[in-house]
Amino acid sequence: MHDPAVAFRRAFASEPDGVWAAPGRINLIGEHTDYNDGFALPIALPHTLTVAAARRSDGRVRMRSREFPDTFEARTADLSPGTVPGWAAYPAGALWALAEEGYGIGGMDLLVESSVPAGAGLSTSAAVCCATVLAATGLYPPGTDPAGVARLAQRAENAFVGMPCGIMDQSAVMLATEGHALSLDCRSLETGQVPFDPSAHGLALLVVDTRAPRRLVEGAYAERRRSCEEAARALGVRALRDVTVEELPRALDTLTDPVTRRRLRHVVTENARVLETAALFRAGRPREAGPLFTASHVSLRDDFEVSVPEVDTAVEAALASGALGARITGGGFGGCVVALVDAELARDCGEAVRAAFGERGYTAPAVFAAPPSSGARRLA
Repeated sequence: MHDPAVAFRRAFASEPDGVWAAPGRINLIGEHTDYNDGFALPIALPHTLTVAAARRSDGRVRMRSREFPDTFEARTADLSPGTVPGWAAYPAGALWALAEEGYGIGGMDLLVESSVPAGAGLSTSAAVCCATVLAATGLYPPGTDPAGVARLAQRAENAFVGMPCGIMDQSAVMLATEGHALSLDCRSLETGQVPFDPSAHGLALLVVDTRAPRRLVEGAYAERRRSCEEAARALGVRALRDVTVEELPRALDTLTDPVTRRRLRHVVTENARVLETAALFRAGRPREAGPLFTASHVSLRDDFEVSVPEVDTAVEAALASGALGARITGGGFGGCVVALVDAELARDCGEAVRAAFGERGYTAPAVFAAPPSSGARRLA
């Protein structure tokens, strides 16, 4: 990535007042649990998105991105849901959310740059919303605490962009720390830092960006959320988080729709897998979490039905080459796979995945290691 300050000068012919960075995230385990008041265990990636920003005195906002050719410009007071197209809806939504909650945000120039692979399900959207909130509250105090930034960024995606996501992505972006996974209770928003340093245990965490085209992701995501809400109503619980593994057989018998039954089974068993994985990490036994990763993938493939052939191919090839566990990560319908691998086998595992994709005529995937990294921060 270019120096953000230099890029800002080229874009706006002026100096930025500050530069903020927010990482992409990968979820180790706990998929589609966040909007069910459940549990998740994400980490921050070393890949970051930056926002360089400067105040303006005319109440206008100008937004540019090195990844997109168009410039968006409007009065900050005129930002409202449905008025901003394309990529600019995310930073614009962050400014709108701040204004809606009474923050005195004035005009500004924003330049967005990203090294987070786009379209891979690594939460570029959460990163840009969080970085924009940090920039705006850095330029126009008072700021807010990291959990508050996550909440504002989620509101931007929910109410401005129209994406009904939970708060897991934004929490990971803001609260993750190096060498740890973030334990997140999506009901209470209680978080904890769980030690997770793969290299210290002779392991590597590999991410496979399948580069599969995303298929019907927004409508399918919303449909699954509705199905979970319907199941909770039918069972008389606040959210599916309130159904335990022990109660699952009776709950399944209560539901008549087979699709809703599958959605319920995934959420309940996935919450249990998150808690077990976190316990293994805390006990210094991360390699034993491998089978939980794989069980999560099977559940997401069969019960939640969010996998695609490219993703299944990556999981199968990783496991066949010796990975301890592998699973789809993110919302699904494309995106990435995460695999827990013995470090000495990491290169062979990546080559096996690439070879499997070549045999099936798929676009070559990107494979990279993902050490747990730091959350969002001010750079300059």
